[in-house]
Amino acid sequence: MKAFRLRTRDTAEALELEQLAHGATLSSRSRGRAVPEEQDQWRTVFERDRDRILHSKAFRRLKHKTQVFMNPEGDHFVTRMTHTLQVTQIGGAIARALSLNVALADAVCLGHDVGHSPFGHTGEDALSEFVDGEWRHSDQSVRIFEILEPLNLTSEVLEGIRTHPWKVTEQATTHEGSIVRFSDRIAYLAHDALDALRAGILDPSEFPEGVLQAFGSPGREWVQAMVQSVIDESYRQNEIAMEPHMLEAMHALRDFMFTNVYLRPSAETQRRRAQQIVRDLVTYYLEHPDAVPESYRHDDADDLTQVIDYVAGMTDRYAIRAHDELFRPTLF
Repeated sequence: MKAFRLRTRDTAEALELEQLAHGATLSSRSRGRAVPEEQDQWRTVFERDRDRILHSKAFRRLKHKTQVFMNPEGDHFVTRMTHTLQVTQIGGAIARALSLNVALADAVCLGHDVGHSPFGHTGEDALSEFVDGEWRHSDQSVRIFEILEPLNLTSEVLEGIRTHPWKVTEQATTHEGSIVRFSDRIAYLAHDALDALRAGILDPSEFPEGVLQAFGSPGREWVQAMVQSVIDESYRQNEIAMEPHMLEAMHALRDFMFTNVYLRPSAETQRRRAQQIVRDLVTYYLEHPDAVPESYRHDDADDLTQVIDYVAGMTDRYAIRAHDELFRPTLF
């Protein structure tokens, strides 16, 4: 008797037809890629996308990008990469419980934040000063995978990445793409709160009573409660959703976190410093476009777009080092 059984792409696609829910996105029925490719022998199209994102340079840079705390002391604070892995675990758990396509959910979750600027949303706000409207990391994530580090991802994955922020009115057309909205918010609220407790910024008694009643104690109980609520309500409604009273509690928690953590007055000096670094870098490279590396120069882009591509791709430490080299006078 054979110790192993080969699982090919054909086998995997047949299992999807047999085991996934009616509302799942089947790999064999993907809308495809911008550039057609031969199928892989072993992996479905969404499994290939997941693997391509995981091996990308843009994904690797996430380990040195801010989630909430810039240059934190201690090894246990969440980074943009650990946040992304947490989002992927949560998204996969929801997709698996609802018998959706886990590989598609994983791919969208893994790629959703690769376009983030240095210093998190603080850097995003600084970049918005240079463009009409609002500069969004979700659009930049898609630009990375289409132009800067082209991976020829499937339409479903790119759509899920582009539409994942709650502020984006366009909705993903797949249930798997819709999952990332909830997975992202569940992950960052739960773990940012733990980081704030670890940093001594918050005390457990300060959280709104309604939040504690709905979710339990900060940490694992919060994640479990919110994930369970999404699974239960999605199954009832036949669309990705959260129970209304739990959604209300999650919104209350987000408001509390913005007031007491993300926009707390004590961090204003640090925020201004981070924004000034981004502003200075963009301004400098606009005045010296030849200093932008060749890999960020594209015929389809004007100088501003190329400069923002370069600055947005920087990690926190690279941006700080570049700024020091350009703007700090040297004695020797």
